[in-house]
Amino acid sequence: MNKTTPSKDENEGAASVEEISERVLGAVWEHRLPPGTKLVEEKLAAVFGVSRTKIRLALARLSHDGILTVEPNRGTFVSSPTVAQARQVFDARRVVEVALLNRLCGQLTREQIARLRKNIALEADARARSDRRATIRLSGQFHVLLAEVGQNPYLEKYMRELCALTCLVIALYDAPGTPACPHEEHVGIVDALERGDAKAAGALMVEHLDHVERTLRLEMPGEAEIDFEAVFS
Repeated sequence: MNKTTPSKDENEGAASVEEISERVLGAVWEHRLPPGTKLVEEKLAAVFGVSRTKIRLALARLSHDGILTVEPNRGTFVSSPTVAQARQVFDARRVVEVALLNRLCGQLTREQIARLRKNIALEADARARSDRRATIRLSGQFHVLLAEVGQNPYLEKYMRELCALTCLVIALYDAPGTPACPHEEHVGIVDALERGDAKAAGALMVEHLDHVERTLRLEMPGEAEIDFEAVFS
C-alpha cells in the first residue's frame, strides 16, 4: 500500500493562518519588523514550516487591516503610514477608547482590575530594565486588554489593529529618547475606572493619547519638496 508524504501544512503542530498573522503582528508591535520591510513568502514559509499558500493567506489578513501593504509586481511590505494617516489613527483611538471606557466604568470585577494593574506593573519593570521592545508591546497590550475585559471580540480586534498601526507610526515618527506611552498615565486611567468615574477616565485617556501624539514628529511634511542641492552641498 502506497503512502503519501504529508504536506507541510498537514504536519502535526504546523502553525495556523491565525497564528502566523498574530506572530507577524507581534513582530510589528515590537518593532522587529520596521515600516518598509519586505515580507518574502518563501522565507516565511521556511520559518513557519508551512506552505506559501498559508503564508499568503496570513499576509492577506494583515493587508486587509492596513498593517501590511501589497505593491503590484513588488511584493508585500510592512506599511509606512503617512503623517495624515498617523493623525487619523489617533483620531480613531480617541473616539473608540473613550467610548470603551464609558462602557467599562462600573462594570469591571476585581479580577479584571487586577489584570490591568499587572500589565502596568510588567510595563514599568520593562521600562526600568530599558527593554524597549517589551515596553512597546506591554504598552500597546494595555489598551487591547481594556477591550478584552469588555468581552467584545470585534472591539478587541479593532483595538489590536489600531495599536499595531500606532506602533508603525511610532517607529516612523518617534522622537529619539522620548517614552511614547508613560505607564503612569495608564495607572490614572485604571484608578478612575476602579472609582467608577467615567468622565475622569475618558478625559485621562484623551490626555494620554494627546501626549503620545505630541511626542511624535508629525509636523514633518510627508510630501515636501526636497532641495537636493542644499542636502548634498
